[in-house]
Amino acid sequence: MVTRSLRFVHVAINCKDPVTVERFYTKHFGFERARVADLGGGKQIVFIRSGHVYLEMFQTDAVAPHAPVGGDGPQYPCWRHIAFQVDDVEAKLAEMGEDARVTLGPMSFDSFIPGWKTVWVADPEGNIIEISQGYVDQDDPPRLP
Repeated sequence: MVTRSLRFVHVAINCKDPVTVERFYTKHFGFERARVADLGGGKQIVFIRSGHVYLEMFQTDAVAPHAPVGGDGPQYPCWRHIAFQVDDVEAKLAEMGEDARVTLGPMSFDSFIPGWKTVWVADPEGNIIEISQGYVDQDDPPRLP
């Protein structure tokens, strides 16, 4: 049984340049700074919010164990990408201009859901973001076996 007060809250991101990442999500996805936690020694955690969802950004100096992935995200077990729904994918890409580093698409998924269209872009650190339009839930999805 799931606790009624349970809700999705945030995704944490390790960043080489958290200021650039924060500017990207603020500019293109409507996030706003919600809290800064001072960790001392010039380190901090920055929380940015869009509605009830937060991105929690940690600065890191560590080297990535592999090259950045493209497409719709990594194909091995992990978080593949985060996603945002918009009214018009093409308009969002135009609005983002050169900041829209497309890694895959745009692609139409009309065969699954009429009007469903998606594109994947990379944020300034190479994290994959899905931008989608037209997705709707299935009326009666199969139950979990």
